[in-house]
Amino acid sequence: MKLSILDQSPILSSATAGQALQESLKLAQIGEKLGYTRYWIAEHHDLSGLACSTPEVMLGYIGANTEKIRIGSGAVLLPHYKPYKVAETFNMLATLFPGRIDLGIGRAPGGSAEATMALSDNFLEGIRKMPETFKELLHFLHNDFPADHMFSKVSAAPRPPVAPEPWLLGTSEKSAILAAGNGVAYAFGEFMSDKDGRKIVERYKHDFQPTESLTEPKTIITASVICAGTTERAEELALTNHLWKIQLEKPEGNKRIPSLEEARQYSFSDEERDMLNESRKKVVVGNPVEVKQQLIELQNQYQADEIMIVTITPSYEDRIRSYQLIADELI
Repeated sequence: MKLSILDQSPILSSATAGQALQESLKLAQIGEKLGYTRYWIAEHHDLSGLACSTPEVMLGYIGANTEKIRIGSGAVLLPHYKPYKVAETFNMLATLFPGRIDLGIGRAPGGSAEATMALSDNFLEGIRKMPETFKELLHFLHNDFPADHMFSKVSAAPRPPVAPEPWLLGTSEKSAILAAGNGVAYAFGEFMSDKDGRKIVERYKHDFQPTESLTEPKTIITASVICAGTTERAEELALTNHLWKIQLEKPEGNKRIPSLEEARQYSFSDEERDMLNESRKKVVVGNPVEVKQQLIELQNQYQADEIMIVTITPSYEDRIRSYQLIADELI
């Protein structure tokens, strides 16, 4: 099974943003040694529990300190930006690290309404124009605008020896249709979606339009996973993940990843217990054998080419250990 890593660069309750980013580098390096196919880092804005607002900066740092693992964004939030600048940035990365760069594109705001306004003059207009801007981005990456296009003589320099591989990330049928219509690879965020993911991925495969760059549909399913030596330990670690998600829904309060002790002592209200039960449905939790079986089932359900794992635990050591245990079973 091909396995990859999605890193949200979580800031633990006892850590700083700087420490979280250093741990992201360490995770990429260990993922490379363990045989993970790729490492992606996410873009978030003004969220106190997540450290990375600019994946392209971290990718330069991580690329310089790794050797072969593919690295990329999961995702650059295109409605905030002009396609030309995104293409320039990732062409630069692909020039520095040939054959290793993935450009994952998403359409979410990545933060609060206020942060969105600070980033973009008109985010909703960016959402509306997403099909157009995504196509424009692909033309810049492939340097293949029609001769009569206003950008036909504009190059997203530097031109790398191997272009970044574009991926569209999504959680809905709309994203699947956009990816299929443009003949690009598709990453479905199973851990973030409450929709019927199998139907969405089937729609992508059915509608896929082959291109010179990609002749067949290509899929990643992203899952939230916590693995430990025992089921009981894994469930205990997962409680901090669930509590953090509940805290994110509150307008105030600590948004960093709670410690194990904080999670143990937390008194859940009835409403929060309902949220806790819902959160549990979206996370793969267990010992190595249990997690292996659940990931195999997930891959079979989706007929996915690859499974990408996001793991948030109350300590960075537990996070690394989770990825190690999974690699030992499946890679």
